[in-house]
Amino acid sequence: MPIFLTGATGYVGGRLLEALLARGDEVRALTRDASRLQRDGVEVVEGDVRDDVSAALADVDVAYYLVHSLGSDDFGGADREAAQAFAESARAADVGRIVYLGGLGRGDLSPHLASRQEVGKLLRESGVPTIELRASVVIGEGSVSYDTFTTLAQLPLAVLPDWIDTPSQPIAIDDVVAYLVEAADVELDGSAVYEIGGADVVPYRAILEAVGGSAVTLPAPSLVADLATVLKPLQPERARVVSDLLDSLRVDTSVHDDAALRAFSVRPRGLAEAVSQ
Repeated sequence: MPIFLTGATGYVGGRLLEALLARGDEVRALTRDASRLQRDGVEVVEGDVRDDVSAALADVDVAYYLVHSLGSDDFGGADREAAQAFAESARAADVGRIVYLGGLGRGDLSPHLASRQEVGKLLRESGVPTIELRASVVIGEGSVSYDTFTTLAQLPLAVLPDWIDTPSQPIAIDDVVAYLVEAADVELDGSAVYEIGGADVVPYRAILEAVGGSAVTLPAPSLVADLATVLKPLQPERARVVSDLLDSLRVDTSVHDDAALRAFSVRPRGLAEAVSQ
């Protein structure tokens, strides 16, 4: 049975696609622009997750949901609409399971993290068994969150709010992909949420230092807006995404439930190794 993949042209989805093909899976990928996904061995379906894609999901046992609207004016509303539509399509097509990559965080969440977790909740409520993997900062060149830290590291001096000392548990992109691949086959009774993280629990400051940067901490959360302004000329195409992500620095994104280490064979590497690779 083919594996259904959304977000195949994205950072995580593109790497997951290669991993699935490498192990011999048949992949059916949904994209809004088929010309962007020319890959041998991939059945490409042109469409949008907000539409009825139940026909494309026919005979699918595992569907990966790896799309988001971060950076748009109303990313929360857009993500809600997309998740509800995809959930309805998956239920109508009798999909075996949905695998979704969301975000870690507890308590008073940023709008970005709240939206990621709302999407997971909507998918779980669809009636289709869903595995939600919640991750912190993904370490890998091309990851928007990681590239934000490398951009900051290039500045002569980065003045950051005190949120930079909030705990996080960054995880290497290869470990994220390994979790996603195993999620297609891991034993599942209903739906489940797994918190995944690297081997090290560190403050966000440590990520900046690991990529060669330094920071002066000031107790001024309003600096986040100024920080986004600083980053805008450096990464103009990602300015809105960066601004949304920076607001999440105040949230603890460390793992509080180690169930993933019992259910999966993945043994994530630490921050230094992840950055080195």
